[in-house]
Amino acid sequence: MAAALAGFRRAYPAFDTTAALDELRATEYARLDALGQTYLDYTGGGLYAVSQLREHQAMLAGAVLGNPHSENLPSREMTERIEATRARILEFFRASPDEYAVIFTPNATGALRLVGEAYPFGPGDQYLLTFDNHNSVNGIREFARAKGARISYIAVTPPDMRVPRDPLARVLTHAAPNGHRLVGRLAEGLRGGRRGGHNLFAYPAQSNFSGVQHPLEWIAQAQAAGWDVLLDAAAFVPTNQLDLSVWHPDYVSLSFYKIFGYPTGIGALLVRHPALAKLRRPWYAGGNITFSSVQASEAPGAGFYRTPGAAGFEDGTLDYLGIPAIGIGLDHISAIGMDTIHTRVMCLAGWLLTALSELRHSNGTPLVRLYGPAETQLRGATVTVNFADPTGTLIDSRLVEQHANAVGISLRSGCHCNPGAREVALGFTEADMKASFRHKEHLSYEEFLHVIDGKTTGAARASMGLASTFADVYRFWEFAASLRDVARADLGQIGG
Repeated sequence: MAAALAGFRRAYPAFDTTAALDELRATEYARLDALGQTYLDYTGGGLYAVSQLREHQAMLAGAVLGNPHSENLPSREMTERIEATRARILEFFRASPDEYAVIFTPNATGALRLVGEAYPFGPGDQYLLTFDNHNSVNGIREFARAKGARISYIAVTPPDMRVPRDPLARVLTHAAPNGHRLVGRLAEGLRGGRRGGHNLFAYPAQSNFSGVQHPLEWIAQAQAAGWDVLLDAAAFVPTNQLDLSVWHPDYVSLSFYKIFGYPTGIGALLVRHPALAKLRRPWYAGGNITFSSVQASEAPGAGFYRTPGAAGFEDGTLDYLGIPAIGIGLDHISAIGMDTIHTRVMCLAGWLLTALSELRHSNGTPLVRLYGPAETQLRGATVTVNFADPTGTLIDSRLVEQHANAVGISLRSGCHCNPGAREVALGFTEADMKASFRHKEHLSYEEFLHVIDGKTTGAARASMGLASTFADVYRFWEFAASLRDVARADLGQIGG
C-alpha cells in the first residue's frame, strides 16, 4: 500500500491539503480503525464525530427544555433554539431568509412527500422528472396522476448515465400506453409544460445510484420555461457546497444525517416563499394549526386556521431535543470546510475509478463494469460497479456485499432506491418491467418475489465521505482484485 499511496499523492497533490481530515479520523472517528471497519457507505448515511455527541449531551444536561407548542419558559427557550437552527441552516446554504424558509421533516423523503401531496397539480398540469431519481421522487407521480396531471420522464443514457446534451442526439420521445411520456432531452421535456398551469420539474443534484451530477444550470432554464423546480439534494450536500445565493430551486429536499451522521430522523424542505404559498395541504394536524373547531367543521376546509409560514407544514411535535444537534453538526462541517471535504473525496474517487477500471481477468476480460462517469468531472464520490467473472457473467451485487462484509468492508448493494437508473444501467426493457407487475394485485408477496426473480439485480456502491482515507479505498481495491479469475459458481450463494 505504501507504493500505491506514493503514486496516489503524485497523481493527486491536492490531497495533501486535506491532511486535517487524517487527524480527525484518528480522533473524532477513531472507532472505525478500533473496530477494523472500512466504511464506504456515506451516501447511505454519514458518520458523526464524537465531539458532536459530547456537545449535544452537554447542551441537554445544562438546560430545561419543553415542548415548543407552549408559552412557559422551557418552551420559549426551545422555540428560540429551533428558530436559531432554522437561521443556521439558511446561513449554511447561503440562502437569504427573505427568499427561503426551512420546514423540518422526518427526512428527505418526508420533504418530498410534503411537496407531492401539497403541490397544486390539476388536470393537464405536468410532472417532469429524470429517469435517474430516488424512489421518493418517483413516488410523487402518484399524487400527480391522482389529480389529473401528466407525467413525463427524461431519458438518461449509459454508460455515463447522463441526460443527452448533444442537440443532434436521437429524439426518444414517445407516448407510453400508461400515459407516461419519455423524452430524449431536457429542452424537449420543458416545452411540454402547460401554459399558465402548475408544472413541476424534479431531479437530483447528484445521483444516489451512479454519482453523476446533473447540471444546476437546469434550475434557471426550467424556471424561465414556466416550471417550478424540485431539487433532491440529499446525495449532493454531504460533499458539495449548495449555494442558494447562486442557484434558486423552488424546493430543496435533504436529510441532515447524510451530511454529518447525527441526529437521524430530521430532514428539511428548503422552500422559496412564493413556492411555499402555492402548496395546499390536504389535511391539518396538531402542531400546524392556530385554532380548530369540531362544531364549525361542516364544510371542507372549515373549522380550522392553519399556522402561517413553515410551521403550518410541520406535523405534530417536532423532534425538538434533536433539532439543536443540527446546528452543532453544521458548525462541525463548517470548521472543516466543505471545499476540504470535496477535495478529499474527489481525489479518492478519481484514484478508485482508474484503479478499478484497470482490473482484468487473466483472459483479458474486464473484472469491473462501471456505471456513471469514468472521470471526476461533474460527478460525486460515489463509485457504482458490478463485478463479472472470467466469462463476463455478472456476479450478483448482494453476493459481493456479503463477501465484503466478511472482510470488514461496508458497501451497499441493490438499486439504491433508484429503479430508473438501475433499469437503464442494466438494460432492463419496458417489456421486462411491465411483465413483473402485470398480475401483482393477485399475487402473494412470495409469489411476487418469484415473478421478479432475476430482475432485482443491482450494483455494488462504494461512496466516500469526510472520514475516508486512502487506506479505505485501497482496501476496497484489494478486495476487488481478489475476485480475479474467480468463477461465479465458486462464490457461493446469497446467505450461504
